[in-house]
Amino acid sequence: MIDFHAMAASTAAFVQQHQALTPLVVFALAFGESLAVVSLFFPATVLMLAIGGVMEAAGIHFWPVWAAAAAGAVLGDSVSYWIGFRYKDEARQLWPLSRRPDLVARGEAFFHRFGVWSIALGRFFGPVRAVVPLIAGILAMRQLPFQVANVASALVWAFALLAPGAVLIKGLGW
Repeated sequence: MIDFHAMAASTAAFVQQHQALTPLVVFALAFGESLAVVSLFFPATVLMLAIGGVMEAAGIHFWPVWAAAAAGAVLGDSVSYWIGFRYKDEARQLWPLSRRPDLVARGEAFFHRFGVWSIALGRFFGPVRAVVPLIAGILAMRQLPFQVANVASALVWAFALLAPGAVLIKGLGW
């Protein structure tokens, strides 16, 4: 079992000690959180909220880290889309999707219900986040609408995860 509290504490301590690496760490977390299926096993949301607070307490500039988080999220969803586009229905047979057809079905229903908006909305909703870009690729969603929704939602998502911790720490005067 993964100890999320310990993972968040150790990641926050690493960021505190290695401030110059913060954009790289956040990029990797956002990429993993946005990569199809990997995000199921990757607790980046909690880590990024904690890092937002550490950044404020340590005086790390917000905007470069925000840009790194957005870039990681864009790349993760883009790779997921490409895998779906390239492998089509074969992607559904890959582990662990082959063992979780319910997850694929929910992602597909979400995509059909919301269309291009599913890319933006899916980024904010746990289980479908892991499959919506993959489903968009499998169903051959056009690249331009996908990327517009991908980039726009990544910018908002990165801010929504990093800013609360920073605001909380600033508000507490730490």
